[in-house]
Amino acid sequence: MGTRILIADDHPLFRAALRSAVAQARPDAAIDEVDDLAGVLARLEAQPDTDLVLLDLHMRDSHGLAGLAALCAQFPGVAALVVSASEEASVVRRALDHGAVGFVPKSTPPAEIIIAIRAVLAGERWVPPALGRALDEAASDPADAALAARLSRLTGQQFRVLAQIGEGRLNKQIADSLGIQERTVKAHVSAIFDKLGVRNRTQASVVLQRLRLQQK
Repeated sequence: MGTRILIADDHPLFRAALRSAVAQARPDAAIDEVDDLAGVLARLEAQPDTDLVLLDLHMRDSHGLAGLAALCAQFPGVAALVVSASEEASVVRRALDHGAVGFVPKSTPPAEIIIAIRAVLAGERWVPPALGRALDEAASDPADAALAARLSRLTGQQFRVLAQIGEGRLNKQIADSLGIQERTVKAHVSAIFDKLGVRNRTQASVVLQRLRLQQK
């Protein structure tokens, strides 16, 4: 079975650049594209044999690192290579702690992106060589590890509900948006509170807020 790679970015021109890099890194790969996190999760549910996702952290519904955490938790067999405008060592460290196999700043030259793709497909971790020492000095936050573990307990639908809780939506609004019964939303909310160790919607929203990143 051939390699399958999913490109997830909400900028068409950058998706095209990534498609070109993937085609050069793995000419035989089947390449799919989506422009939001919902598309990522839906595509992976339909194609769980996907080998690699090139994931932008700043798509409209990804909530920063929350989208990465959801992907890694729900599809642990799929490698996630973050491709982001963020270049701070602290952001790279947090992405790795939340399950990314590598991190490619969007300023990275095309030739280096090709190297990164080949490396992670070979089972290696890839981070910008230029970060070097700064990344080594960016210590992991134990709170991030604990949060990643709690998020990993959520199902895909529960994550979708959590995202809408973070947007301040009421149960009826969430039910209408997801096309499910309001009582089903209530059951998901109760399960979310239990799995995240929170007591109310405000505390659940704080979990998402912790995972947000400053938009570049």
